Amino acid sequence: MSPLFLIICHNAQPTLPILLRYYTMIETAIRRYCLAIHALVAFVGKSISYLMPVLAFVVAFEVFSRYFLNKPTIWAYDLSLFIFGYIAALGGAYAQQQRAHINVDILYNKVSPRMRSLFNIISFCLAIFFVAIICKMSIGKFEEALQFNYRRQSEWAPHMHHYWVMMAVASFMLGLQLSSDLLEEGFHLITGKTLLPDSIRNVEETPHD
Repeated sequence: MSPLFLIICHNAQPTLPILLRYYTMIETAIRRYCLAIHALVAFVGKSISYLMPVLAFVVAFEVFSRYFLNKPTIWAYDLSLFIFGYIAALGGAYAQQQRAHINVDILYNKVSPRMRSLFNIISFCLAIFFVAIICKMSIGKFEEALQFNYRRQSEWAPHMHHYWVMMAVASFMLGLQLSSDLLEEGFHLITGKTLLPDSIRNVEETPHD
């Protein structure tokens, strides 16, 4: 064995603990980021679910007013549309977190866990691209709605700027959740280990090996 090789190995030994320490620090930072995003998205998703009974009440009140009192309201239809839009959009990030979106799994379930992570990474990158476009367009629509005082073309004619604020916030939160999922799948693809505990999600999904 050459003296040069021994010198290189001797000098490289102290760097191994340093590399392991940096690896642990990076892994911890990524895990904390993902856990923070999961907590935020779960809070918003569960909070927005309380609008479901409000939506049911608005629809029921309109039915009662229209068919029993013969006095239909001018606001119930628009309000129910807004509430439904809030629930669907702001709940999108939580649905992504719980992996509740529809997945075409004909090929997906037949490949290895790491290959599934690769498929997920490609899907999440594409999703982040389109979500960024939606967020940018929503901000532009919000500015237009304020500038030109956009209203719904109905008898009640409510303002529309709040809706575009909601769309921008919803798309931004979905982008955050996708970034967390992207890091999680990338970590599994590289290391073969799961970054977050399986209990963080409520739905059943195929576990990583």
